[in-house]
Amino acid sequence: MANQDFPLIFELSQESRTGFSLPELDVPETNVEEQLGEAYIRKNEPDLPEVSELQIMRHYTALSKRNHGVDSGFYPLGSCTMKYNPKMNEDVARLAGFSHIHPYQAPETVQGALGLMYDLQTTLAEITGMDTVTLQPAAGAHGEWTGLMMIRAFHEGNGDFQRTKVIVPDSAHGTNPASATVAGFEAVTVKTNERGLVDLEDLKRVVDEKTAALMLTNPNTLGLFEEDIEEMAAIIHDAGGKLYYDGANLNAIMSYARPGDMGFDVVHLNLHKTFTGPHGGGGPGSGPVGVTAEFEPFLPKPILTKQDDMFVFDGDRPQSVGRVKPYYGNFGINVRAYTYIRTMGAEGLRKVSEYAVLNANYMMRRLQSEFDLPYDQHCKHEFVISGKRQKKLGVRTLDMAKRLLDFGYHPPTIYFPINVDEAFMVEPTETESKETLDEFVDAMIQISNEAKEDPELVQNAPHTTIVSRMDETTAARKPVLRYSKEG
Repeated sequence: MANQDFPLIFELSQESRTGFSLPELDVPETNVEEQLGEAYIRKNEPDLPEVSELQIMRHYTALSKRNHGVDSGFYPLGSCTMKYNPKMNEDVARLAGFSHIHPYQAPETVQGALGLMYDLQTTLAEITGMDTVTLQPAAGAHGEWTGLMMIRAFHEGNGDFQRTKVIVPDSAHGTNPASATVAGFEAVTVKTNERGLVDLEDLKRVVDEKTAALMLTNPNTLGLFEEDIEEMAAIIHDAGGKLYYDGANLNAIMSYARPGDMGFDVVHLNLHKTFTGPHGGGGPGSGPVGVTAEFEPFLPKPILTKQDDMFVFDGDRPQSVGRVKPYYGNFGINVRAYTYIRTMGAEGLRKVSEYAVLNANYMMRRLQSEFDLPYDQHCKHEFVISGKRQKKLGVRTLDMAKRLLDFGYHPPTIYFPINVDEAFMVEPTETESKETLDEFVDAMIQISNEAKEDPELVQNAPHTTIVSRMDETTAARKPVLRYSKEG
């Protein structure tokens, strides 16, 4: 139920109030109906609220305060790094030389922008241990699909049309099997062992002459480093397959380990995660893909290259999988990521990984007395705990996540990975203070105590938010997406 203390803008409407003023028409009047056609001419005035400019500003400012983001509170969304976005990145992205250019400009007029992208490609290749990188893909899943299409083109280019399977761990991100399917492959599951790592014996069982690739996140979705990665790489490569690296968890190993050194052939990155581009709200994101030299002919075209002293786009790529994004990626996000990398420097990026891992392990050890810890070993940047003991008291993980809203926190990812019962997946990132981590842990412990002493309090949460507990099934299947004066 909505909080009625905040009237909606239609309810503020009073006849003859105006919240805008338009300048006088300074071009010749034309017959609009003749220009546009009768079908496009409105027959009636739009039913818009009549409010003052001040009312409009207060309305939208109040609405903005109802949103949760990294600028307003802790956002420990496991599997989806939600770190602070430095405002310096925004300042640089708004420089006129970046924000006022147009993708149709001739390359010689935007050499600075192209130089930034070329330098970013080179830097990301160094960070990942790849030979070259494309910035075209618009987000992580788009990068996955692009990488898999290149793997498919590689095999078919070698006359190997039988490789129709992509192996995906049972703890993988949901986008992995989805991307494999969209790319025309059959997704095959490999099991996780008792330590939360890929089961090598099961991997050997599912690998055959039809294996095109293994998609893997390292550290994996449980926040654990795949210690047998070199043996896994050998198993796949000996069978003629390729290794695909999901870069969603790069924040844990940046400047400490490189996917290329582990044996990966294709890598995607999430610049809107690891490299502090704005995250959420539908984008835009950026999912660059890095490849080893043998995959370079298959990269999306055009390729940004340097010829003599000029940066140019090379579209003469007969084996390319084709263009995957209009123009050349989400340029503004690339500028933000480049600014972040140059600001941090190599040592700064190394510290990012150190503190991300330290923060996660600190929180995990503080919470393990109140929650089940399915994998009791050091984690990397994120960890998974279970609410099984609270469930025995009638309080589900969903209930505890809702209760966290009353403390002002965005809940962690819940019920994922699916191979952990009643899962909480927590990723604190490196940008949060110890005080924030402690306050969050204290809230989790308090909620655990409430589950024992007053379970109904947790079961009926949240209690302080604008919208209380809703029917989530109905909300998902029949969402109300616009305001109606009739209610």
